[in-house]
Amino acid sequence: MKELSKLSIAGYGAGDAANNLAFTTATMFLLVYYTDVAGISAAAAGTLLLVVRVFDAFADVFAGRLVDRSYSKKFGKFRPFIMFGSIPLLLLSVATFSVPQLGETGTLLYAYVTYAALGLAYSLVNIPYGSLAGAMTQDPGDRAKLGSARAVGALLVGSALGIFVAPLIKPGADLQSMFTTITLIFVMVGAALYFFTVLTAKERVHRPVPNVSFKQSMDTLKTNRPLLMLCMSSFLFLTGYMALSSVQLYYLRDVLGRLDLYPVLAIVQLVMTLAMAPMMPRLVRKLGKKNVYITAGILSMVGGIIVFFAPAFMTWVGFSGLVISLMGVMAVNIVVWALEADTVEYGEWKTGVRTEGITYALFSFTRKTGQAVGGALAAYCLAFGGYKSGAAQSAEAVLGIQFAAGALPAIMTILAIAVMSRYKLTDVLHAQIVGEIRARRSLEQHGEPAAHASDEPGAGTSDPAPLGKTSRL
Repeated sequence: MKELSKLSIAGYGAGDAANNLAFTTATMFLLVYYTDVAGISAAAAGTLLLVVRVFDAFADVFAGRLVDRSYSKKFGKFRPFIMFGSIPLLLLSVATFSVPQLGETGTLLYAYVTYAALGLAYSLVNIPYGSLAGAMTQDPGDRAKLGSARAVGALLVGSALGIFVAPLIKPGADLQSMFTTITLIFVMVGAALYFFTVLTAKERVHRPVPNVSFKQSMDTLKTNRPLLMLCMSSFLFLTGYMALSSVQLYYLRDVLGRLDLYPVLAIVQLVMTLAMAPMMPRLVRKLGKKNVYITAGILSMVGGIIVFFAPAFMTWVGFSGLVISLMGVMAVNIVVWALEADTVEYGEWKTGVRTEGITYALFSFTRKTGQAVGGALAAYCLAFGGYKSGAAQSAEAVLGIQFAAGALPAIMTILAIAVMSRYKLTDVLHAQIVGEIRARRSLEQHGEPAAHASDEPGAGTSDPAPLGKTSRL
């Protein structure tokens, strides 16, 4: 299979830039919007984030099954969802940041409904988008490039939000008008980015079964232990990262007293990502995706420890901890998508059926659950510390913010690394599995029986050597 063109890689990255016009805007600012603009209490907002994001996780499973059951001869399996789901998603982002004052109950109900609708629309676009990477290429280097492009697209949006939007969130500002204007602009920008993805990021991997039954989807999940391990590790890691993401603004504004550093942090993240992205394929080839994931996790953990223990008056120590932590997060976020794509081939090797939709959906389900738990825990830390909007924060409130921004991410990352250390689907093993899948297809095309799905790797291929102790995978 030929290497992916630069245009295809750029087109794929544009899709995640569009995704994050809705997603990152919500993760960075929705808690602040609910507490400081809509007038929802921190505890009620925390419960809202938990409930709706758990709903979002189940919406991912629904979207995954819908994707597996769908197929268009002209556009493939994934791009039609992006084409027709993108505009409703972007418009729902506008509605989510336009909470009317309907009394305490009415306001909260509106927030629940619009955020839940946003989450469902996001699942119907993001699950096909994420699944698309595994259908574009099977080459580890190219998959790392797609992961890098995805990370760059997301960081460009995140950096723009940090540089231009975050500094505007200050007492006395008309935040409602600001968020309405910004989200309306994102509708136009996001639509252009999504359609660029549709036109350039095309499926190239052979698909023996276009429409996958429910039983085939479940068989894939039951036998795919590497996927389950990756899901567990990602759940833990995302719980910590979402806690940090939710209170990052609070940490800079209310602990360090330097909201002006938010755009500086955004620029630093952007520069680090642009420097890291071209290096990642080489690191993956040299160290392997698993080792890159673990090393980056350790870096993130160290940064979290610094954030938690740095005194509020030591501004640059705390800020440096944020930078170190986010550097590790960015590296994990680049490589994790390539790891997920590898588990698609493992599931196909086990069952003979390629199920990108439900595989990505389960992965996204656990990530969304982690995001729900992390966002809720961050809000509960604010409530437990006695956070008060627009007021000077007490020592207890400051400690609550520091715990959510530093200690909680560090603890969850340690657990995520412990799980990932037992992950068995190495790059070498993945390459051998891909070779066997191709050999099976060749046998089937010539009318010969292929190896059964339960066989050890190596059976029925031109290379008779088994892959080793893979029966435990």
